[in-house]
Amino acid sequence: MTSTRNHLLSGKVTFISGASSGIGAAAARVFAREGATVVLAARREDRLAALVEELGSQGAEAAYVVADVTREEDAQRAVQFAVERYGRLDAAFNNAGIGGDRTPMHLMGADVYDAIMETNVRGTWNCMRHQLAAMLENGGGAIVNNSSVGGLVAIPAAAPYIASKHAVVGLTRAAADEYAKQGIRVNAVAPGTTRSEITTDWFDRNPGLEDMVNAMTPQARTADPEEIAEAVAWLLSDRSPFLTGVVMPVDGGFVNQ
Repeated sequence: MTSTRNHLLSGKVTFISGASSGIGAAAARVFAREGATVVLAARREDRLAALVEELGSQGAEAAYVVADVTREEDAQRAVQFAVERYGRLDAAFNNAGIGGDRTPMHLMGADVYDAIMETNVRGTWNCMRHQLAAMLENGGGAIVNNSSVGGLVAIPAAAPYIASKHAVVGLTRAAADEYAKQGIRVNAVAPGTTRSEITTDWFDRNPGLEDMVNAMTPQARTADPEEIAEAVAWLLSDRSPFLTGVVMPVDGGFVNQ
């Protein structure tokens, strides 16, 4: 791997949840390329192990921990793993999330609502609590949460998902306000339609949906996961020192319509 002296995340110990696929896996690759040490957390060990091997073969420092962030003890253990292995935690990307079926609200089951809120909100909450504690010990740091354009606007037939991503925005802004004076910045990204397992599944089960969404997007396309990860890397870096409490749309102009 080339010198990381001028890279965005040179020397930073970073943590990524939901790192086994999609935006999370893309973030691992981007962060490593930008000079970071990466600690990956997710439930699928085979994918984590393969990704760590890939990054290591490119000269990056990477490790993984199997964790279900909806479980308080797993989130705590994952953050502790990063601190114990590398001595500190500088930056974190809370990316773990699920989508759910597109179903009218009056037909949506409580089990779907509960599953989405557990992963998207409680999972983010669990990770943030322990990341903040670690960063307070460290004298500062940066956190980025993965919301969605669904955290800024409404999307039909996805009420629990919309509610969960609005909640992620609320957690982001609350933490940004609470910890700014202690050197911790907390921001969020709000991706538009991005190629991932979740969106591929949605598009497969809803023919025409991708074309409809892209028609509403000025850039008229679906993003690659790396495009979201690049924005996250910048928000976590020292090149955005006066940004906190921001929810950055990375959406090809969707929310401006």
